[in-house]
Amino acid sequence: MSDEERRDSLADQAAAWVPPWDRPRPPAAENTDVPRAESTPSPVESAMAPPSDQEDLGGEVPLQGPEPSKISAEPGANASGAGAGDPQESGTPGGSGTPGESGTAGESGDVGDVPRRQVAGRRRATAAPEPAPELSDAELRGALEAILLVVDEPVSELVLAQVLEQPAERVGPMLDEIAAGYTAAGHGFELRRAAGGWRLYTRPEYATYVERFVLDGQSVRLTQAALETLAVVAYKQPVTRSRISAIRGVNCDGVIRTLVTRGLVEECGTEQDSGAFLYRTTTLFLEKLGLNTVDELPPLAPFLPDDVEELADATR
Repeated sequence: MSDEERRDSLADQAAAWVPPWDRPRPPAAENTDVPRAESTPSPVESAMAPPSDQEDLGGEVPLQGPEPSKISAEPGANASGAGAGDPQESGTPGGSGTPGESGTAGESGDVGDVPRRQVAGRRRATAAPEPAPELSDAELRGALEAILLVVDEPVSELVLAQVLEQPAERVGPMLDEIAAGYTAAGHGFELRRAAGGWRLYTRPEYATYVERFVLDGQSVRLTQAALETLAVVAYKQPVTRSRISAIRGVNCDGVIRTLVTRGLVEECGTEQDSGAFLYRTTTLFLEKLGLNTVDELPPLAPFLPDDVEELADATR
């Protein structure tokens, strides 16, 4: 064919060319595993065609597509004839064929399953923890006794319930049952409420033997002045140092400092009128005496002398 005839042929093709947006839309092809082959555009159509959606998204439109037989024979190649090294193989929107089919999708499975697995993993991670199994009465009793043997201060029912992961409604009655069982069995120790919690104590009838074993010639008792001052604070709290000195008849500043150092007495504010410091007993005081509150202190009337009123008048 001469050059003139070739130019006439190209001109005829250009005149007969119809833009893609004016062409009738073909029926939608069924989604199958093998991507459908597209019609191969002519060189003139490829040169004159406007940028397609694939080019806008970063894909490449070849001037001449492969044969349909070659598409079906080469797995992993897309409908536009991209080979193994073509960027369209990564499953980007620029590639054609079934979405998600790429060279790596065949190895790791369906790419569309990845978000579902991630969502399932997040749901499992945020799921509420399973509740702890409920202990039997024997197991609960044994666990409570084991903890009470190692505590160095009274422990509350709420703390015990949290440690054992059991409802507090079971812990309280079980502690009462354990305490009653120790008393009925006549053990040398008892389970007692003290300072808002529970702790094991030796029984008062065996105090002489315990004292002989613990002290063994050592003097760890408080002095008479410290005991008197501590008694005044316990029954008159909150009380100022001047009030304590007035009751005892002597200066008690040094004794107050000793009781504060030992943790039996603490400051609890100031008096409104004078601004003096107020003192009260501590939780350690209740723990040492085995009391739950200061309301359990014995009354003072049996310990007062018979002529207390005469003594009071004499001091005025």
